[in-house]
Amino acid sequence: MKVKFWGVRGSIPSPGTKTVRYGGNTSCIEIRSDAGALIILDAGTGIFPLSQTLLPEMPITANIFITHTHWDHIQGLPFFIPTFIPGNTIRLYGAFDPIMQNDLRNVLARQMEYCYFPVRESELKATMEYHTLRERQVVQVQDATVTNLFMNHPVLNFGYKIECGGKTVFFTGDHEPLFNIYDPEDEDYDEYASFMNQKNEGIIDFIAGCDILIADTSYTAEEYPAKRGWGHGTYDTSIAVGRAAAVKQLIFTHHEPTRSDERLERIYQETMERYPHQLGDPICLLAREGLEITL
Repeated sequence: MKVKFWGVRGSIPSPGTKTVRYGGNTSCIEIRSDAGALIILDAGTGIFPLSQTLLPEMPITANIFITHTHWDHIQGLPFFIPTFIPGNTIRLYGAFDPIMQNDLRNVLARQMEYCYFPVRESELKATMEYHTLRERQVVQVQDATVTNLFMNHPVLNFGYKIECGGKTVFFTGDHEPLFNIYDPEDEDYDEYASFMNQKNEGIIDFIAGCDILIADTSYTAEEYPAKRGWGHGTYDTSIAVGRAAAVKQLIFTHHEPTRSDERLERIYQETMERYPHQLGDPICLLAREGLEITL
């Protein structure tokens, strides 16, 4: 199984001289199974450069798993070149929208209405398939198995586990470890604490032993109090999850868009000094565009 990063920023694309080393595109990860099946996690702006590398392979079948439908995770989809070419098959997977009561197709088609984009979804030339998933629903993609789990974000967000050839990758999408929303004196405090602990432990169990954990690591511990409830993790929470789940590699992604490459590396170094490697700890890396890992 091969994993390649095409977009590692969060919230908004951030191109420029200060983000050249790690990249300014938003969330997109390419996974190739041992048999060559194409799995794409999220369709941020990174999916556009990915799509250009797929032209020699056409016709293709692309399996795109959307963690959630915030713009930075879907805004590249209208520019995914294979959707405009007959003979290709594009399979899109994601969650139902309980607020507006929309399935995945209706949610994604909205950004291709004429007021936002010059080509409507109904005008695409590829065969488009939409699959609205239930939690823990298993999807078989040739020799790879993809399973999902609800994470913690202001909109329904799936974390995806991909298993192939005895190796496992888990991507959190956007995720903030649960915290108690009640004050200790509130009567619902203990009940919510029980739910919170059960959910956090369930996530650990789901990803236990993964070869690669790709984790939303948007903030530092110092930044987090002002961002609490926004649905994103920190370097400290990502390391805590990686250690608890005994994963082999931990990759920090969804970099804060105002973060320069230099600042990103300083924060990484400070974090590694704060958490010196111990026996059994995961190897920690910063995600960058072009990073490729073979399992």
